[in-house]
Amino acid sequence: MRLHLADLQEPRWRSEGGRWINGKSWIEPANVSTLVMEVNDDQAPRVRVRVKECKRDEADFVELTMEPGQARLAAGVFGTAPLYLTEKAGELHASWDLTLLRPHLRADRLVARVVARTLTRQHRYTSETLFQGVYRLTERAAATFTPSGLSIHYPDPAEHVLEPRTLRPGVEPLAALDELLTDVIRQAPTATGCVGVELSGGADSGNVALAVKAARFPQAYSFGLLVGGNTGRQQRERRRALVEHCGFSDTATPAIQHPPFCPGGVRALCKPHDPAGAFYQEAFDVVREQAAARWCEVMFTGSGGDEINAHHSRTQAELPTPEPVPWLGVKAARALAEVNEYLAPIPVLPVPTLMAFGMHNPGFLRAGIWPVSPLAHPRIVRFMEQLPHEHKRGKALFRERIRRAGLPEWVAAPTEPENFLAVLEKGLRSYGLPVLDDMLKESILVDLGYVDGKALAKAGRNADSAPVVPDLLCDVLALEVGLQSLM
Repeated sequence: MRLHLADLQEPRWRSEGGRWINGKSWIEPANVSTLVMEVNDDQAPRVRVRVKECKRDEADFVELTMEPGQARLAAGVFGTAPLYLTEKAGELHASWDLTLLRPHLRADRLVARVVARTLTRQHRYTSETLFQGVYRLTERAAATFTPSGLSIHYPDPAEHVLEPRTLRPGVEPLAALDELLTDVIRQAPTATGCVGVELSGGADSGNVALAVKAARFPQAYSFGLLVGGNTGRQQRERRRALVEHCGFSDTATPAIQHPPFCPGGVRALCKPHDPAGAFYQEAFDVVREQAAARWCEVMFTGSGGDEINAHHSRTQAELPTPEPVPWLGVKAARALAEVNEYLAPIPVLPVPTLMAFGMHNPGFLRAGIWPVSPLAHPRIVRFMEQLPHEHKRGKALFRERIRRAGLPEWVAAPTEPENFLAVLEKGLRSYGLPVLDDMLKESILVDLGYVDGKALAKAGRNADSAPVVPDLLCDVLALEVGLQSLM
């Protein structure tokens, strides 16, 4: 989107080539079949535009209200693909794809506390981004654009169930979860009924897969990354059991073939990408390409399962102590004092889930696919908040649901859950350390004082002979490569 305030005086919006155009201003919805754009100019010169999921149930949306001298953007609770906003000289620019704002991004104008959060894995949910003057429209937030500039308005903190409740006699939580999850999935916005499922073989994606089976879509495909090794063999068997039970057409991809920084990937090619994007973007890009090749309109994911099963008190939650980063520069170290400033209020959905959406979901939209994470739906979040701890501890209810479906115990409760540590190690050792050598010759982060070049060089030398490459190196390498891709 590009909006000129001058164009809002006399709105004459018209549809042309996939865009709505008015003077020098234009609005273009994402090229995703499950979204619909509604334009209401009945009260011109006030014009309302809403882009939303095309479904009757609670839907994700972004709403734009324009009138002379002012434009206001508002977002829903889901945060599926957050908008990034910036303004300059009477123009408002916005996109769910940060790379499309590339002309407005400058490496010498970074937000120090966001860089420090990224380098120390102290990520926070906030409207701030790495770049000064570029903002994220967080859930339920609003942005107002006037001749005075752009301002972000946070909502009130969302209300949550603070403690679990006692179940009434005769209540069967498994039946309730089954009905609720299947209903949420049936509401997914798909016109053709061609859907995909991210199936890892774990309890979260397994429960989503069972509900997709129950929803009886005309075409259902499953996709997954195999982690390799002994753990990977067990994962492969679990996936095979779930795929056969659900009747999916499956595509599995060895993740080890597409590790971080691998040749042909977005980082190796230095294609413009979000510097704060997912570690395993190269592997998931392959999955997204496979789903797009099969014309999947929606991809169901298991995101949010860990968060809604978490066993903690919302009133006494404490963040873990971050691991020390030996190559942190003076500027980043100084900014650590501000890590917890300017944060968004408590959202409806779990904070880690929303942050994962921002890193993971734009890739789906680029592929023309709408990602849906049923376990993070507000109705399921609230159901799980009220559930007694014994049903959440160790994902007990999720695992029992898999057992009740008739799948064996080694599928419901694996002894070795899958993880991507071997994939990360492969990427760092084979491709990341050479990137580090180049980075030490010419680095944005070192030049700006966010990273100590000598300490980083020492870490690189030590990593060559170490049994395992420190995974913290991935943070600094991914951030550096991402920044360079945008400059």
